Amino acid sequence: MNRSFRKAGALGAAAVAAVTFAATAPAAAPALAHAADNGRNYDFTLYAKEVPDPGGEETGAPPQVGDVFAFAEDLYRSKGGEKVGRSGVSCAVVRGSGQQLDVHCVGTFVLSGDPAGQITGQTLTAVDMTEEQPASLDVAVTGGTGDFREARGYIRTSPDGDHDRLEFHVTTR
Repeated sequence: MNRSFRKAGALGAAAVAAVTFAATAPAAAPALAHAADNGRNYDFTLYAKEVPDPGGEETGAPPQVGDVFAFAEDLYRSKGGEKVGRSGVSCAVVRGSGQQLDVHCVGTFVLSGDPAGQITGQTLTAVDMTEEQPASLDVAVTGGTGDFREARGYIRTSPDGDHDRLEFHVTTR
C-alpha cells in the first residue's frame, strides 16, 4: 500500500487524540478549555505522529475494494512536546476504482491526564490517489469513556509538516 494512501487514510480516520490538551482559545499556557456548560465542552488541539510499522510492506499495487490497513499514532501537546496519548486506527476501502476511492476509517484514542478516557471517531472519506493529501478533514466523534462518556462532536484534521494537527470540538452530557 503506498504511503500517500496510508496518509490519506490517516487523515480520514484521523487521529482522534489525547490528553493534557492545548487549548484552541488564546491562553498564556496550554491547558484544557472548558466552556460555560459545567466543564463538559472540550476544545483543544493535539499533534499526531504516525508510529513506524516495522513489518509494513508497500506493494506498489493500487488499493482495491476490501483492502484494509491499520496504523498507530503517538499524540503530543505540541510538535516535539510532551507525549499525552496514543491512537489506533483501522481503515477499509469500501468503494472505488482506479484513482478515486472511498475509505471508511474508525479510530480509538486513549487520553491520559485530566480529563482522562477514550474518544472514538469515524469517517467515510473520498481519496484521490493522484493527490498527496487533503488540506483538512472532519471526523465525527461517535462516543467515549471516562470523562468523555457520551461524547459527541467532531475533530478537524490537517497536515502540519511531519505531524497531523487535530482540533477537537467535543461535548459530553
